[in-house]
Parts: sequence; C-alpha cells; structure tokens
Amino acid sequence: MEQLLDSITNALSGSPEIVRRAWAITLAGGPSMTAIWFVAFLMTALGANVWLTMTFSGMFRRSKKRIRAWVADPTKARGVVGRLVREARATGSADGASLAFSEYRSDELEPFDRQLKFMKICVNTAPLLGLFGTVTGMLATFAALASGSGGEQTMGDIAKGISEALITTEAGLVVALPGLFFHYYLTRKLRGFHNHLDDAETMCRKAALGRAY
Repeated sequence: MEQLLDSITNALSGSPEIVRRAWAITLAGGPSMTAIWFVAFLMTALGANVWLTMTFSGMFRRSKKRIRAWVADPTKARGVVGRLVREARATGSADGASLAFSEYRSDELEPFDRQLKFMKICVNTAPLLGLFGTVTGMLATFAALASGSGGEQTMGDIAKGISEALITTEAGLVVALPGLFFHYYLTRKLRGFHNHLDDAETMCRKAALGRAY
C-alpha cells in the first residue's frame, strides 16, 4: 500500500500546485479522506446533472400572461411548457390535459427528485465521515501516548493523529456546506418549475371546460 501511495505521489510531482496540495491533504487525513472525496464527487455530479439538464432542456418559467396567450393560441407556444400546452390543448378535454402534464412529470421530473434525494444523503454523509476520521485520528493519538516513550517518534505519531482528526473534520464540513446550499438552490428551482406546470395545467383544464382562466 505504501508503495502505491509513493508511486502516486511521484506521478503527481509534475502536477499543478493545487493538485499536489490536495493529495498531501488526502494523505494526512487518512483513510476517511478517500470516502469524503468520493462523496464530494458524487454529490457534485448529481447536482451538476440536475442543473445542466434543467438549464439546457428549456425548463424555464414563463409569465402567467404568456401562458394564457399560449393556451388561447397554442401555435405560438414555445419551449417545454409550450409543447405541453399544445399537447394538452390538442386533447380537447380537461382530463386529457391533466394526463399530458402528469406523464411529463413522471418521465422527466421524477428522476430529478430522486437525484436530489440522493444528493441530500451525500450532503448529510460528508460531516459524518469527517467525524469518523476525527475519532480514528484521536484513537491514533491516544495509542501513541499509551505506547510511546516520549521521544521524537512518539511526538510525531501524536501530531499525525491530531492532524488526521482536524483535517477530516474540516474536509467533511467543507464538502457539506457548499453542497447544502447547492441542494437548496436546486430544490427551489425544481419546486418552482413544478408550481409553474401546475399553473399551466390549471389554465389548460379551464380552457377545455370553457371557463375563464
């Protein structure tokens, strides 16, 4: 294992400074750092996938005035919501309009809900992994105190254990805090789009029933 770590360190010798520092922190933080980095990568990948997909697939909220105009004249409808309005109006019935919106929610939006739930698990897991690293670091420190003779090697083992405890604690928080805010932003964005679809569906249903919308 030590040979593998040494070979990775040598391979990263020509890398940018930030990469070398990240690797040094990973080594100092002990085994828990690998799990924390994995959770950070998974959390970021899930959040980026939700944000990029929503942004580049046209999931934008429109004004109610524009939605009313699209419901009155579906040929002018544009984008994802416009397509749903056209499909809903083409059914000619209130139930058909609801079905068009329900199918879209089930096919397109439910996967986002699942990904955000898993992302929240990652956010909650990061500080727990940091706490686990804190415990293992303190155990290593106490073991060095109990078995050492007080020389330089003992002091080095103590410093290593304390360093591992502090680094993993900080790493868990550094991963969790941005993830928490990113998850909150994405959740609000998705919930807002859900509400926007509800408004558009209501207008289509009222139009099919001949009511004012």
